[in-house]
Amino acid sequence: MTALAEEVAPVVADKPVSEPVSDLDEVLWQAWKAMDLPEGYRAEIIEGTIELSPTGRRRHTVLMGRLHRALDAHLAGSGYAVHRDGNVIHRHKCWIPDLFVAPLDLDEIPDEEGLGVDAAGVKMVVEVTSPGHRNLQRDRARKRREYARAGIPVYVIVDDFDDEGAVVVLTSPDPKKAKYTDEHRVPYGTDAVVPEGPAKGFAIGKAIVAS
Repeated sequence: MTALAEEVAPVVADKPVSEPVSDLDEVLWQAWKAMDLPEGYRAEIIEGTIELSPTGRRRHTVLMGRLHRALDAHLAGSGYAVHRDGNVIHRHKCWIPDLFVAPLDLDEIPDEEGLGVDAAGVKMVVEVTSPGHRNLQRDRARKRREYARAGIPVYVIVDDFDDEGAVVVLTSPDPKKAKYTDEHRVPYGTDAVVPEGPAKGFAIGKAIVAS
């Protein structure tokens, strides 16, 4: 739908040159900025639509809390931290990951309009799935493509609804094809280990996903 806006920027004299966003992206961007959301909702721009979603259920909050605490401990002293409830922006697209790993001081990676952080500075995103077909497709498919288009190096999906539960670790994004070329799926009960980046070696195991 927005293929022109999602092409990788050409490189001239070793510096990326931004291409103009599509008319649709611009319209959605302006509409998103003007939104006045009811309490407890968030809005994201995902593949040519503005999507509203409510805050998560108790299980969702529990998993996010466990992940946040464990990741914070893992990243201590690295210059990176785990963040939540922030806008990750890439070429007039906006996503709000459940968690993301980026510099401790987010002022190091501002987006051009000061509305969030530049996706180019985000090293890992984490999504905890919610029930419902559309919610699951958002994290498993639509956001997967969007994060790959933005070149975010690591995408982790903690999925209570994949069989008996599974963690999917995605790496090696191909922005042109909007896909991650490496995928490692681990069922609950076995450690899923982040293979690269600031969170390298971080394991998502029983202590985090236990009911």
